[in-house]
Amino acid sequence: SVVNNLASVVLTSVAVDVESKALVESEHEKNATIVEVRRPGFNNEAKLDRGSALRQVIAAFVANLGTINTGLVFGFSAVAIPQLEEADSFIKIDEEQASWIASLSSVSTPIGCILSGYLMDLIGRKRTLIMTEIPLIIGWLLISTSSTVEMIYVGRLLVGLGSGMVGAPARVYTGEVTQPHLRGMLSALASVGVSLGVTIEYALGAIVTWTVLAGISAAIPILALILIVFMPETPNWLLNHGRTEEAREALKKFRGETCDVDKEMGILVDFAAKNNVVQLKSFKETLRALTSPAALKPFIILFTYFGIYQFSGVNPVTFYAVQVFQESGAEMNKYLATVILGIVRLLSTIAACISLRTCGRRPLTLISAIGCGLTMIGLGSYMYVREGWVAEGVQPTATWIPVACIFIFTVASTLGYLVVPWVMIGEVYPTQVRGIIGGLTTCSAHLFVFMVVKTFPLIQHIASNHGSFWIYGSISLLGTIFFYLCLPETKGRTLQEIEDYFSGRTKTLGGKGTKTLPGNKPKILEAEKGSMLP
Repeated sequence: SVVNNLASVVLTSVAVDVESKALVESEHEKNATIVEVRRPGFNNEAKLDRGSALRQVIAAFVANLGTINTGLVFGFSAVAIPQLEEADSFIKIDEEQASWIASLSSVSTPIGCILSGYLMDLIGRKRTLIMTEIPLIIGWLLISTSSTVEMIYVGRLLVGLGSGMVGAPARVYTGEVTQPHLRGMLSALASVGVSLGVTIEYALGAIVTWTVLAGISAAIPILALILIVFMPETPNWLLNHGRTEEAREALKKFRGETCDVDKEMGILVDFAAKNNVVQLKSFKETLRALTSPAALKPFIILFTYFGIYQFSGVNPVTFYAVQVFQESGAEMNKYLATVILGIVRLLSTIAACISLRTCGRRPLTLISAIGCGLTMIGLGSYMYVREGWVAEGVQPTATWIPVACIFIFTVASTLGYLVVPWVMIGEVYPTQVRGIIGGLTTCSAHLFVFMVVKTFPLIQHIASNHGSFWIYGSISLLGTIFFYLCLPETKGRTLQEIEDYFSGRTKTLGGKGTKTLPGNKPKILEAEKGSMLP
C-alpha cells in the first residue's frame, strides 16, 4: 500500500545460522542489511515479515487521540487567564489565583500517572485508556459551567488527572502494537497530539470565551472513548497474562494478511521466556523488578532528561504564552502571535516525528538543548536592554528579536525535548514493569511541570523577567553535557537489544559483535548468538 511504502524503509534481509558469525559480503553495498537470527523451532524464511503499516498507524492514532487532551490542558490557561483578568469578567481572579489555575492541573497529573501505570499492568492497556477519558470529560464540563474560581480549580484537577493517566498507556500501547521500523515515528504521535491540543486552544481561545472553549474541549475525550472501545488489547499484555490465543488474534488484527503471525508469536513467546516475563504477584517481586538495572538505569536517565527539559523554560512559554509575548515588548498582536506559535509548534512536532527515523534520539536532543539555551539567553538579554530603554524613556527598537527568539525556541524545543523522552518511555523499560515504571516516569515529568509553572511568577519577581529566562537558558546549556555523556541512541534497536544493554548482558546497545553495516539506511546490529529479535 502507499501508506506502507511511505512508512517503511526497504531493507534486504539475510539469514545466518546461530552458531556462525554474520558476514556482510560486500563493503560497498549501498543498502543496509538486516541480520536475523534463526532459532530452533522457527521456519527457514529469510526475514520477519512486515505487517500492514496502515493498521499499525490507525491503532497508534486511536491510542494517542487522548494525548490531545494534554495539549488542551496546557494551552487552556494561556488564553483563559487573560480573559479572567479582564475588568468585565464575571469571575474575578488575582495573580495568585491565576498561577493556581495554570498549575493545578499539574498537581493531579502525577497521581494520574501512577494510577494508570498500576492499572495498565493490572487490567490492560486498552481498559486503562478507556478509563482515562472519564475524568477528562467531567473536568471539562465542570469548567465550562463554572460560576466560581473554586469550580475552575476542581475542573483543572480533574483534567490534570485524566491528562496524567493517558500519557503512559498511549505510549506503551503504541510501542507494543507496532513493529520496530515504525515504532519511533508512531510513538511520537503522542507529542503531535499534545502540540495539536495546544494549537486548538490557542486558535479557539482567540475567538471564543473560556467557558465555550472548555465545552468544546470535552469533545476530544468523548471521541477517544468511543474509538478505543473497538481496538484490541496489546499482544504483549495478553501473552504475559497467559492468554496466548487472544494474543495471536490481536496480533492478526494489527498485522493483517502480509505477516507470518505464527513466526512473530514464536519470537514473542521466546522473548518472554528468556526474560522470565511473568505477572508480578507481590510487592516484593514488583520492587525487585523496579530496582533491577534494566529498569533503574533508564529511569535515572529519563528522570534527569525531564528535569532538564522542563527547567529549560518550555512550559512557562506554553502556559503563559500571551503574557510572555506582552512582557517581551513584541509589537505583534499577542493573541495572533500565540496562535502562530501553536501552529509552529505543531509543524515542528510533525517534523520531529519524521526526523526520528533518520536523525536518532541523541542528535535531536542536542539540537534542543543548545537551541533552547541560546534563545532563552537571547530573549533574556533583549528584555534586560529593553528595561533600560524604558527606564530612560527611550523608544525600544528591534522588537522582532523577542518574537524570533520565542519562535526559534519553540522549534528547537519541539524537535527534541517535546518528543524524544516521551518516545523513549515506550522503548527503554523491560516488559515486566513497563506499565508501572512508565507511569512513574510520566509522574516525575509532570511534577517537574508543576514546579516550573508554579514557580515561574516567583522567579520573575526575584530575578525579574530577563533573569528568569537567563536561568532557564543556562540550565538547558548545562544539560548538553549530560545528554552528550549519558543518553544512549535507541534508533533502529529492538526492545530486546535495549533491555540487554541496560541489564548489563551486553556492553554496547546491541550486543557483542556489533558491526556498522555499509549504506545510508539506518544502522542495524549484527545478531548475537542466543539473542532474540522481537
